[in-house]
Amino acid sequence: MRAMVQTGFGGAEVLSLRHLPDPEPGPADVVVRVHTAAVNRLDLLQRRTALLPGFELPHVGGMDVAGQVDAIGPQVTTVRPGDRVLIDPTIGCGTCATCKDGQPGYCATLAVVGGNRPGGFAEYVTVPATVVHRVPDHVDLAEAAALPTAWSLGWHAVHRVGGVRAGEWVLVQAATSAVSIAAIQLARRAGARVLAVARTEAKRAVAADLGADVLHLDEHTAERVREHTDGHGVDLVVDHVGTATWATSLASLRTGGRIVLLGNTTGDQVSFSLSDVYRRGLRLLGAGAYRPADFADMLDAYFTGGLRVLRGAEYALADLAQAYARQESGDLVGKILVRP
Repeated sequence: MRAMVQTGFGGAEVLSLRHLPDPEPGPADVVVRVHTAAVNRLDLLQRRTALLPGFELPHVGGMDVAGQVDAIGPQVTTVRPGDRVLIDPTIGCGTCATCKDGQPGYCATLAVVGGNRPGGFAEYVTVPATVVHRVPDHVDLAEAAALPTAWSLGWHAVHRVGGVRAGEWVLVQAATSAVSIAAIQLARRAGARVLAVARTEAKRAVAADLGADVLHLDEHTAERVREHTDGHGVDLVVDHVGTATWATSLASLRTGGRIVLLGNTTGDQVSFSLSDVYRRGLRLLGAGAYRPADFADMLDAYFTGGLRVLRGAEYALADLAQAYARQESGDLVGKILVRP
């Protein structure tokens, strides 16, 4: 099979298109012929340095994968060759206490498709049958490939951790990132009113099209949030940006409000007033790892209809370096897709 292989750390020079042996399924495995894979931030970061335990070179990235079942192991009964599927990239050992509790994302030997085991930037990928989900005929496989990472994190943040309720005000930072695009729609689907923050007019227009009221991020954003919410502030903030938005997010919360933190793309260290947090009864919630149940619930919601991914650009497998450069440019709205 053809695969885009990372052989070192650095820029485009560490990626090369190679021929690797076609995979064979283990007893409980599924071999998926990749239709589309999507680029994630982890792919870019691990081109520069290893982040996940167990990462080894040479490496095939690509966490988000949709395709068709090509072969199955003798123990597999849940799918069959020809089925249209996508993959949950989080794979636990299945036997430890956290896995048995339905939380493989906290497994001590966690494997991540495209993270520390071979991923979807190839013609085929092999995974346990337990992480393979059927895609209904009415959903395009390229569309499905944009779902796994961003939408599972968005669902986990908005529903399981954030506990969104109908009628609440929700503030979503970095409105047009893939996670935020999911969070805006999921919060609105739950009956919440959404304020979305972005720096450019073009990105605010996208958020508005998704049904959010939009605000520009600057030193006055929290004041405008309160104006929008009759002086109270929002009930829930979804923030994966980190240092650049922390002060605005905290100041935008109403008394008793909660903030879900699920990223630190602009920095990891912040400061805040402890008395402000405890006097206002604020709740600071780390999103942590999503559960397989979250992934399945997210798919059920998306496949029911009324939600949509945004496709930013599409590249051939041989042009993966260009796809990475586009992702790093920051001028894109929606997912970058790669077609082997």
